[in-house]
Amino acid sequence: MLADHRSIIWTLISVFVLAHAQTPSTAPAPVTCESRSNTSCDQCLQNVSCLWCNANSRCLEYPVKNILPPSSVCSLTEARWGLCQINLQILIISMCVIGGVIIVALLVCCFCCCKCEKIGNRREDARAERQHQERNSRQKARRTEMQLRHDEIRQKYGLAKNNAYTRMSDK
Repeated sequence: MLADHRSIIWTLISVFVLAHAQTPSTAPAPVTCESRSNTSCDQCLQNVSCLWCNANSRCLEYPVKNILPPSSVCSLTEARWGLCQINLQILIISMCVIGGVIIVALLVCCFCCCKCEKIGNRREDARAERQHQERNSRQKARRTEMQLRHDEIRQKYGLAKNNAYTRMSDK
């Protein structure tokens, strides 16, 4: 089964490479697709605009007005385009699956990037909160220390009060 997938992948890659690698020939008169009928699939598909129909061994001009050739021209299981080894139906299904996998992979990557950014923001927020708490605890410690120093000074000079509501003249 793995070998089948590999062969399909290699075939699809070959289709794209062949489609992009073909350069226009400098032949004096272009050969029409219909003139290549009853020859071979390989000869027919040398021209990218040709479609080979296995059912009747005909080479046809690809119907570009339609995205897919109608069944009256040739059924998808018998039609060949790009490579003779893969029929057009398998090629279309494979390309849709590969495109779907690529789209899903892009969506997963985008989701992961957004998730990582949120996690990073949470970490920054947690660090800022921790620093804020540390500053507050240091400030409280300084206030307590200052209060103790003031109390010691008051006690030293006899200004310490046990009851905050007593008058100074009562002492």
